[in-house]
Amino acid sequence: MDKPFSQACINNRGPISGILERVFANKRNILEIGSGTGQHAVWFASKMPHLSWQTSDQAQYHAGINQWIEECPSPNLLAPIPLNVLTDPWPTNAYDGIYSANTAHIMPWEAVVAMFAGVGVRLSSNGIFCLYGPIKYQGELDAQSNVQFDQRLQQQFPHQGIREFHDINRLALAAELVLLEDNTMPANNRLLVWQKI
Repeated sequence: MDKPFSQACINNRGPISGILERVFANKRNILEIGSGTGQHAVWFASKMPHLSWQTSDQAQYHAGINQWIEECPSPNLLAPIPLNVLTDPWPTNAYDGIYSANTAHIMPWEAVVAMFAGVGVRLSSNGIFCLYGPIKYQGELDAQSNVQFDQRLQQQFPHQGIREFHDINRLALAAELVLLEDNTMPANNRLLVWQKI
């Protein structure tokens, strides 16, 4: 089996890591929701050896994630656990940091709702939740490439699409998460950072 690969992960890992290294500086246990190829996990675990980085995703992606972990092992990088936010039980651990990239626009909306609800339960007090990806503001996308991307998503799968910031933030508030940062990222993405009250 060929190891899964995303060029976007290579392109964005440095800018994302720069922020995570700061906001996770005093954290210890991180849950990554939707580890995808596994490339972010191996990079961030190597950059932040003080963290225990728990990968997760739907079961069909585990083999690829494990390939990356086997090729780039770190003592602080944990094998993936199954986590479909709609159907799988969430891990019983408490985490002081949770990270997810490029998931909210791929999931159906009810899964986005379930993800924030689960984050609210599993994130400890003062814990940090970081969400990376494209975001819409007041119904508008500030880049033509995102407009085209949003159209492609909805044409392929009507349940997908770039989410509205205010809808996302309402879910965060319901989960007792307060927005700390809205970071502009390369390729017209954002990195939103919330803290659990």
